Amino acid sequence: MLQTFLPLFIMTFGICLFIVLMQFLWRYIDDMVGKGLGIPVLGEMFFYAALFLLPMALPLAILLASLMTFGNLGERLELLAMKSAGVSLIHIMRPLIITIGIISIGAFFFQNNAMPVVQVKLYSLLYSMRQKSPELDIPEGVFYGEITGYNVYVKEKNNQTGLLKDVMIYDYSKGFNNARVILADSGRLKTSADKLFLVLSLFNGESFENLSEGQTGSNNRKTAVPYRRETFSTKDILIDFDANFTRTDESFMQNQYMGKQLKDLQTSIDSMTVRLDSIKAINSKNVYDMSYKKTFSKPKRELSQQAETGTGNTATANDADSLTKISNEPVKIINFDSLYKAEAPSGQAALLVRAKSNIESVKADYYFKAATLGDEAY
Repeated sequence: MLQTFLPLFIMTFGICLFIVLMQFLWRYIDDMVGKGLGIPVLGEMFFYAALFLLPMALPLAILLASLMTFGNLGERLELLAMKSAGVSLIHIMRPLIITIGIISIGAFFFQNNAMPVVQVKLYSLLYSMRQKSPELDIPEGVFYGEITGYNVYVKEKNNQTGLLKDVMIYDYSKGFNNARVILADSGRLKTSADKLFLVLSLFNGESFENLSEGQTGSNNRKTAVPYRRETFSTKDILIDFDANFTRTDESFMQNQYMGKQLKDLQTSIDSMTVRLDSIKAINSKNVYDMSYKKTFSKPKRELSQQAETGTGNTATANDADSLTKISNEPVKIINFDSLYKAEAPSGQAALLVRAKSNIESVKADYYFKAATLGDEAY
């Protein structure tokens, strides 16, 4: 049984892993193409992606291998022969049950111990790849805007010598109001030795730039805006452009849920539950304090607290007698409709406006607290 199952399992596992890996690749293909990433970086990404997708491919491989194994046994009548010989189905399946049980236990420990490390490595690498500047490949005949603060137009370029012809550059790195236009017959573009800057060497051209009012010191907006025009035979422009692959610090990912084991997640759940319960208790008390029930019960509660603690000023020294009188008085049921109808029309309108304002204020406060609880929960 195992001699038939294990080769099929290895084959189906490889196929399933390849399928989910291709799905993963198409999902993040835009973050990889055009970035100039090296083979070691891509190989490391595929390695961690394969480990990350292993729990997804493993159940599919077990299912397909089991179906193919028992299908082959039934097709060759081997299963019928074993049952005819008095071998029970459980006895036939016992080797597979034990094998799959061992695989399941190993998958659990892999998911709990190794998967947090794999997820931290993979997501940190994907974030670093997403933040990397794209590889420079200026096309012909269209404006290229992948350089921050610049739009570059090249009419023709020589791929062998790297010479750019009829270059037009719009430099708005200082803002759109202070844009600079540069025209040149030809030029060359290269990166610095540390790959932190672009060096654009231009030949036989001119530049045009408006001078802002802050530069000239003029406050009269009706006067003509001064400008500066420069003609050059050779001009070098240094542009900030980090072409290096910088890895993101993994400490941030390690503090997220993806970088924690089962016991760490349980500890986080317990601590967050206590914190959320405390916030809910505070919010519940605030809601009660804002209600009309709090308004009517407040004098009695305050008198009770003062009587128990013995605190109070000279005016409230005999609050015990007042508390006794309040306790002995019958509870009066207040009809809000009768109070509302007793007001004049102008007073009724004022009450409605005030009630609407209070309700909107309470509603906004509830929404804010609900959003706060939602952020704490996640």
